[in-house]
Amino acid sequence: MARTVLTLCVLILGNCYFVICTDLYKDNAVKYDETAFKKAIGKVPHFVKFFAPWCGHCKRLAPTWDELAEKYNEIDDGTKVIISKVDCTTESQLCAEQDITGYPTLKFFKASADEGIKYRGPRDLASLEAFISENLGEAKPDVVKEDQAPAPSVESLAELTDATFHKAVETGQHFVKFYAPWCGHCQKLAPVWEALAATFEHDPSLTVAKVDCTANRQVCNDFEVKAYPTLLWIEDGKMVERYQGGRSHEELKEYCDRMRKQAEGAHSSQGDGSSEDVKDHPQSLAVELSDKNFDNAISQGVTFVKFFAPWCGHCKRLAPTWEELSRKFATTPGVKVAKVDCTAYEELCNAKDVQGYPTLILYKSGRRVAEFNGARELDVLYEFVEQHMAHDEL
Repeated sequence: MARTVLTLCVLILGNCYFVICTDLYKDNAVKYDETAFKKAIGKVPHFVKFFAPWCGHCKRLAPTWDELAEKYNEIDDGTKVIISKVDCTTESQLCAEQDITGYPTLKFFKASADEGIKYRGPRDLASLEAFISENLGEAKPDVVKEDQAPAPSVESLAELTDATFHKAVETGQHFVKFYAPWCGHCQKLAPVWEALAATFEHDPSLTVAKVDCTANRQVCNDFEVKAYPTLLWIEDGKMVERYQGGRSHEELKEYCDRMRKQAEGAHSSQGDGSSEDVKDHPQSLAVELSDKNFDNAISQGVTFVKFFAPWCGHCKRLAPTWEELSRKFATTPGVKVAKVDCTAYEELCNAKDVQGYPTLILYKSGRRVAEFNGARELDVLYEFVEQHMAHDEL
């Protein structure tokens, strides 16, 4: 009897760390503070969710993340990966060190590695499991290789390299797939991507292309490609948008048609002298920032900054919404809605790691807190700012 009680106590104590360190949703995902995180990372592979309790996207991901943890945290066969999480509202220093600028941010840390690989794909269980398998180096299914994928016209798909990329995309519209030949998702997408290229083969306004990141690391690093496949829409050499939608031929074609139509509208408006500041909003309430006043402007309170280029069609479409957002917060103490013209202050935008237009970044008390990646609608933008204001008041 005494031995049974002792055994139970040992088992309870042995699992105590995991129970204490998890939140109230379930007990499956290991919750780390800064000390525990730094002790654990590098010993075995980890897939970590950096989150904030108030974040709506984090709440929606919670049950899937817990299901993922329930599956993987029970495995003890030498290929274990620990599914864990870090609350950035209590571990702000750790999250700053990890360059967490939006929630949730998911990072995979391989054994003996201090730097994590950001996950940028869909947040469903199957996609998360595939990402884990790829990073654990598990055997890939025996499917057709990228270059062997059947396609209506292989010649219609442009294959770009470090040497040819920048020249190829410096003018016009380009939809580019960054991939790795071993990646299962890339292999599944290959025939669809070939068919998409064939669809637009005779359209001179759009090029469908691909880049093998295992052979062309420089250009993939330039565009911060951390997961495969990554699909980027590029206009006149600038990344405009990271595609996050479905990967069927129909969905990809609809996306291309929409982006081309938007660009045509933007180009037609450029000829009438309209611009972000001159015609759309002659008396804009959004604070105009420059390299001289930027640091001082964001040093206090909440500042939501739009980094834009006047020629950018997406920026022009956002302009009236951004103006309305600035009006909504015009009388709110401690909140500023601002903008930076990156064609006038290129060095400032480079320093702030602006990779495409528009880029929307929220700062609090001089510190970059989050990059907005949601729908560019007034209510969504307003709620995003309010969430960060509410967090300050807690």
